[in-house]
Amino acid sequence: MTSNISRKHFLRSAGMGALAAGTAAAAFPTPVIAEQRRELKMASAWVKNFPGFGTAAERLAKRITEMSDGRMSVKVFAAGELVPPFEVFDAVSSGTADLYHGVEFWWQGKSKAFNFFTTTPFGLTPTEMKSWVYYGGGQVLWDELAARYNVKSFLVGNPGVQMGGWFRKEIDSLADFQGVKMRMGGFGGAVIERVGATAVSIPGTEVFQALQSGTIDATEWVGPWNDMAKGFQQVAKYYYYPGWHEPSSNVSAGVNLDLWNDLSASERAIIVSACQAENDEMQAEFHFNNGAALESLVTRDGVQLRPYSDDVLLALGKTAQEVVAEAAAEDAFTQKVYDSYMAFHAEARRVTESSDQPFARARSLVFEG
Repeated sequence: MTSNISRKHFLRSAGMGALAAGTAAAAFPTPVIAEQRRELKMASAWVKNFPGFGTAAERLAKRITEMSDGRMSVKVFAAGELVPPFEVFDAVSSGTADLYHGVEFWWQGKSKAFNFFTTTPFGLTPTEMKSWVYYGGGQVLWDELAARYNVKSFLVGNPGVQMGGWFRKEIDSLADFQGVKMRMGGFGGAVIERVGATAVSIPGTEVFQALQSGTIDATEWVGPWNDMAKGFQQVAKYYYYPGWHEPSSNVSAGVNLDLWNDLSASERAIIVSACQAENDEMQAEFHFNNGAALESLVTRDGVQLRPYSDDVLLALGKTAQEVVAEAAAEDAFTQKVYDSYMAFHAEARRVTESSDQPFARARSLVFEG
């Protein structure tokens, strides 16, 4: 009898011990045996390590890779290594690449609405543009547009308000644009066409050679730091400002939409955060480097820094308003984007023209007066 009681006690104790062990095990998650790792290809529209743009693509890839602890490892393919510069969007759309790094108005052949997510002549400044995309409904419209091509796109950089361009001759009046072959894309290209110039679309890798050989007579590019790296000062001496055609030349990163939909919430958050961080850093980097570059161009290289006259700017501005409004009227969706953009444009101008703009003038009076 004692033996039977001991045996029952042992079995009961053993059973409770096993239950307790099972409960304890359930309290701790089962270790993940293997995480999904993604090797992603980024098709860049820029020459490898080109200052400002090529380096920004590399920096974005590094951000995503490091922020994900290597779960998303991004390899950058410079212009021409995977596809030509103007084909990076199509490469991501088709899945040949996973991400691109470029500018949206290059895809205006698909829809004129893409222009608004890079820039418009006399349009939003970098800060205003960021506000429209992040808070004014711009991203929602962009998502709707890009999804038609199996892409999800983000702001990922901005070199600031651009310069007006490099010319072999002086531009004193609107008539001086007659017959000029100028590298300029987007709506800006359409504007100069209407005032008598010829707009030429050339990838960044070919611009210097085209200007040097006389294939083109003038070019816009970005600003002092980037332009000096291109060497334009060697073949053209008249450098005009402001960049009326690109007040906010946004750089974008696009992700293949099938890939985006397959990402986890944390992976998506990493890409969004990396893009926002790069958007801020690129603008700061350009602003930092432009000052020294402009000083060098003027004092060392003898570049003639010239403002466009008010008459020229007014004429270009009137033409630009016509070009942009006509493009918007071509289809209902572009009109929808235009209406959103211009409504915010009106609100943003009131703020900028009562804060940033008068402050810059006041500062000039103090330090240069």
